[in-house]
Amino acid sequence: MGQRAVIYCRVSTADQSCERQEDDLTAFALRAGYEVAAIFKETGSGAKLDRAERKKVMALAQARKIDAILVTELSRWGRSTTDLLSTLGELESWKVSVIAMNGMTFDLSSPHGRMLATFLSDIAEFERDLISERVKYSLAAAKARGKRLGRQTGERPKSDRLAPKVMTLIAEGRSYLWIARDLAISKNTVNDILKRNRDLNNGT
Repeated sequence: MGQRAVIYCRVSTADQSCERQEDDLTAFALRAGYEVAAIFKETGSGAKLDRAERKKVMALAQARKIDAILVTELSRWGRSTTDLLSTLGELESWKVSVIAMNGMTFDLSSPHGRMLATFLSDIAEFERDLISERVKYSLAAAKARGKRLGRQTGERPKSDRLAPKVMTLIAEGRSYLWIARDLAISKNTVNDILKRNRDLNNGT
């Protein structure tokens, strides 16, 4: 019996199909002697946080029911370099490899896999540094243009937006607790809105 593997396919949008990936990976598994335990198909961008099908694959790996995950390319599996490294680390603890059709096999128990992981770790750190640098540059540029950053003192976007509704409900005799629950705000926020409204009406 060959190693147990699952096929994982992902496309970015609903108008795309996983059919080509599935066909290619099924043929690849047959040539390599893998026993395909299941096929998982996902639609969503690479940055999408909630990948239900990938979570199912990870659950199978954790349960030690598979030995490998087959993908057409690593971008189909990892959301980012950091995400790829994180999931590889988990998979290594369960003795499961990620194998791409382009010949890249990530098995962190092997010297080759550890070398690739080290390389990717350096890239991930480089990416984080670039992002941090861009954010700092953008903030400095905005500040140089005289733009005020962040929420300004005295600004309460949510409570100010909800103030008319709060005052209407208070006038209808609703309790502060009921209003807080209904509008998904705290009771203190209801009290603050009422106090600001009274101060405004009293000219203070």
